[in-house]
Amino acid sequence: MTTPPFDLPSKRDIAILSAQLGRPVRSVIGVAARCVCGAPTVVATAPRLDDGTPFPTLYYLSHPAATAAMSYLEAAHVMAEFQDLLAEDAEVKAAYEKAHASYLSDRESILVVPEIANFSAGGMPERVKCLHALAGHALAAGPGVNPIGDLALAQSVWSPSVCACVDYPGIDEIGDE
Repeated sequence: MTTPPFDLPSKRDIAILSAQLGRPVRSVIGVAARCVCGAPTVVATAPRLDDGTPFPTLYYLSHPAATAAMSYLEAAHVMAEFQDLLAEDAEVKAAYEKAHASYLSDRESILVVPEIANFSAGGMPERVKCLHALAGHALAAGPGVNPIGDLALAQSVWSPSVCACVDYPGIDEIGDE
């Protein structure tokens, strides 16, 4: 099996991710997408946490501006619009089902966890449940893989091509090993 393409996290990445999330990160296996400045934007988490807990969410947004943008869209009820789109547009529905299969393939290339078999993230393949996870998958996999994640990114005020990072005290003193 092959592992999805993501960067192994450095000590600096782990510190930034922890600062972005406001808590120590758990079972990080990679940085799946980065800001144009190089800071982590999407974290990749092991399918089974270090304590043995099954964890279906492989890709998740960590970048504060990106997460705020997805939270804004969720509060504006964009998920309901996307859910309606799935019901009305057979092409989008088929692409969303392929995104679900892609997500499962990525996760299972790392580790098969029977307890989460066929569960991906963000409500795939039937629902639109979490734009943070869907946008994270879209950023990690690239344009055209997750249609709902792509739509969420296109409708948000945040752009992966414009740095909106903040400085985290003490991060610059951490090496990149």
